[in-house]
Amino acid sequence: MAQQTIIQLLDDLDGSEASETVVFALDGKTYEIDLSDKNATSLRKALEPYLEKGRKTSQARGSRRGSSSSAGASNGDTAQIRAWAKENGFEVNDRGRVPAEIKDAYAKAKAA
Repeated sequence: MAQQTIIQLLDDLDGSEASETVVFALDGKTYEIDLSDKNATSLRKALEPYLEKGRKTSQARGSRRGSSSSAGASNGDTAQIRAWAKENGFEVNDRGRVPAEIKDAYAKAKAA
């Protein structure tokens, strides 16, 4: 039996269709939020005065990027998960966060 799962990225603020996942850090914690073009622009405009005066670092202090996910996959595994998902009938975006249900299915398949 064939199965096709369609993943639709929704804006975390207003529920509209999201176009991207924005990653940002504050107080040593890294956050991700799915946003439409309109809301992503609003976030960037709100942060603009702080970004202009702030110093860039290679990574947020105290963050452990890539160390947590529902399936225990690191950021390096994301490409493998996306490829596996596409080969197994899941619809997954080429960018942004990989949905937890896909990570879980990948982990179960690898454990089997």
